[in-house]
Amino acid sequence: MAKAKTSRSPAPAQSEPYVVIIAGGKGERFWPQSRAARPKHLLPVVGDEPLLAQTLRRVKAVVPAKNTFVITSAVQAREVAKVCRGLIPSANVVAEPAGRDTAAAVGLAAALVGARDPHGVFAVLPADHVIHDTKAYQADLRAAFAAAGAAEVMVTIGIPPTEPATGFGYVQRGGEWGRVGEGKAAKVVYEVKRFVEKPKLEVAQQYLKSGDYMWNAGMFIWSVPVVEAAFAAHAPELDAGLAKIRSALKKKRPLAATLAKVYPTLQKISVDYALLEKSTNVVTIPATFDWDDVGAWPAVAKHFTPDAAGNVARGDVLVEQAANNIVFSEKGHVVTLLGVDDLVVVHTADATLVMPKAKAQDIKALLAKVAGHKRAAKLL
Repeated sequence: MAKAKTSRSPAPAQSEPYVVIIAGGKGERFWPQSRAARPKHLLPVVGDEPLLAQTLRRVKAVVPAKNTFVITSAVQAREVAKVCRGLIPSANVVAEPAGRDTAAAVGLAAALVGARDPHGVFAVLPADHVIHDTKAYQADLRAAFAAAGAAEVMVTIGIPPTEPATGFGYVQRGGEWGRVGEGKAAKVVYEVKRFVEKPKLEVAQQYLKSGDYMWNAGMFIWSVPVVEAAFAAHAPELDAGLAKIRSALKKKRPLAATLAKVYPTLQKISVDYALLEKSTNVVTIPATFDWDDVGAWPAVAKHFTPDAAGNVARGDVLVEQAANNIVFSEKGHVVTLLGVDDLVVVHTADATLVMPKAKAQDIKALLAKVAGHKRAAKLL
């Protein structure tokens, strides 16, 4: 990836920041608690509130509620609206009529923000990550807004890796692009050399050792003109469809009707492939906050205090001669374990999962069988 452009073209001073949260994932690795209509981001997997509600509360000190949107799927729209009630205006919850991957969602986000402010700077954030250090997160987000508002760049917040993870994409940073903020609060912004896909273990080990790579957490900040220019340059087919959505919003036509007609026809591609890997004006800010995408059941354990034998339990759970298990039980049911180690046990009203921790990434193979069950419609 070539050197990031440094052309300064700041947004108008009166512009306010915006946030668009993408909340349409299926969360299949958290089955049986996670279901199609109520997936991971709508559950209190970690903490007492759904992950989406936690995300909305984290950004409220940076971006006003009226400028915060949530893009979700049609099947999740009702439950998402419930979680968002009282946190953002109901009109700011927008449902995709069909899943077309993240590039289409980003294009829709740009259209929504652009209808309010053609020069608006907005962040695209995942709905289901766990972050405890809210103040550091907000400081990094403000820095990203400052960079994206000061120059024609696409900003990503990279996560400094703590292990040679093979389940994440990586961002290779280059030299210093600039700084935002003043004094001790100033943050260094780096050029991005390239994005790389999920590596093999030996490659991930090299990335960790080099110190030049960060995890790609899917947090992007940019202005409407910059991202729309990227669509026009790198994804013209997709941009042609998005133009119809932008036109409908400009003419104040009913958005739902436009999306129903246009959205299913949009190219299905990730924003990484469509824009970021092809763009030369991408910069990154290393995160100073803690981060976990809690991608599967075993990842939950680090966020709870285990018992003396290393068991993590939530709900009505009893263990005897058992160690290093993760047990979740929904209200009204007692789960008991005797003489077993390293298991994940999850009980819900209509399904129970029992598996070794080591098999957590294979749960989609199990769900393929669940799909053939006579009650699959309710179980998935």
